[in-house]
Amino acid sequence: MRKLVFLAGIVGLSMACTPKTEVDILIKNASVIELKSGQIISSQVVLIQGDSIFQIGGDSLLSQYSGKTEIDAESQFLMPGLWDNHVHFGGAEYVDENEQLLPLFLAFGVTSVRDAAGDIPLEVLKWKSEINSGNRIGPRIFTSGPKIEGINSVWPGDLEIGTEAELDFALDSLEKLNVDFVKITDNTLSAELFLSATQKAKARGWSVSGHVHPGITLDEISKAGLTTIEHQGYLLRAATSEENRIRDEKLSNKLSPAEANQLQFNTLNDSVAEAKFRQFASQGTRIVPTLLISYNIAYLDSLDFSTDTIQDYLGPKLKESYQWRIDRYALEDSTSRKNRKMQFEASARLLPLVQKSGMKIMAGTDAGYLNTYDYPGLAIHRELALMVKYGLSPLEALQASMINGPAYFGLEKEYGAVEAGKKASLVLLNKNPLENIENTLSIESVIVEGKYFSRKDLDRMLSKIKAWVKEKEAN
Repeated sequence: MRKLVFLAGIVGLSMACTPKTEVDILIKNASVIELKSGQIISSQVVLIQGDSIFQIGGDSLLSQYSGKTEIDAESQFLMPGLWDNHVHFGGAEYVDENEQLLPLFLAFGVTSVRDAAGDIPLEVLKWKSEINSGNRIGPRIFTSGPKIEGINSVWPGDLEIGTEAELDFALDSLEKLNVDFVKITDNTLSAELFLSATQKAKARGWSVSGHVHPGITLDEISKAGLTTIEHQGYLLRAATSEENRIRDEKLSNKLSPAEANQLQFNTLNDSVAEAKFRQFASQGTRIVPTLLISYNIAYLDSLDFSTDTIQDYLGPKLKESYQWRIDRYALEDSTSRKNRKMQFEASARLLPLVQKSGMKIMAGTDAGYLNTYDYPGLAIHRELALMVKYGLSPLEALQASMINGPAYFGLEKEYGAVEAGKKASLVLLNKNPLENIENTLSIESVIVEGKYFSRKDLDRMLSKIKAWVKEKEAN
């Protein structure tokens, strides 16, 4: 018996002396949110090496591994970092203010952004490269570069085209810039070139994002290869069986814009809408609702943004760019304001129908310059809250951000879950966002591509941005 006890003691001493394998980051006691199912897996140990999750499992891993950085996530919730799938960097005269948005996004748990065009594409591409190489702190950037538009567009920095040859040259230019997707809008671009640009960009292998030209039906542009419709309001066109008639009579001036809108509202039909959305889904077309900017403008006369302390972290020129929408709204009469609200509510209520149809929803905000009170970083939290308010579950809203965002770029193997082999871009929360979507703001720490930022780190980051803005305003 004494011999057996002695041998057991030797074995136990041998195990105790076995050195642990050290990883860069070890998280223990985490409640991991499984985004596909909505399950919460408690008491998990997550091991991070380099920019990726090395292993995940139970407490038994603690006897085998230690971490250079160790995090006790007791009573906290771990999920992938947020994706804001529609932002804008822009304002050529205040590039430095845009640069300050990069750490601001991280401070709000946004680890990836989809930049949907502006007038500083070369700077954005430079930041993207620096972030990817580890030489700059910021969210991973996916960008369209300059968008394709018509001649004399109102938007600065566009690639303006008027012929097929100019279109081909523009697409060649975007290939040289190595953009991640193509953005097309319709300020002065003809319907024919809009359709052709969509088809040609798709043929070159890009995902294609855009507004929807008034001379093209949603089904026509979906079949042409539009991968994402940007802004929920466009879906109203597909929610009526009169879409073709409204388009044709509006273009031929048989209907005024006001009459066309009224006919559209009078003929809205949920069954028609859902059937169209199923068709778009089968054709690979998604929607980025950007509810927040439309909500802000529709209800500008009743919302109070004066207490939004996040404005302390935004540069003066960027905040000044918000004014044009405010000035425009001030000139609108009560009928116009009523119509804005009516249009927003009519389009927002389509969101559950989109979800039911299988058409993919990507959570994006339109945050950035020009878009009034659509604050970078904070905006995605408010967008998700609106998506829940208008009919999605908290889980569906989170999926629209963190699963559907990376899937757009074919990056499902790298992002969208807390599991081995995925990129270590994560957010640790103090409260469960599946119980209340606003709990996405209860950020305790952020990890972006394996770089760890504690709450103290994030607060220091915010203090630094605030001080920079204060100095900028003083000068």
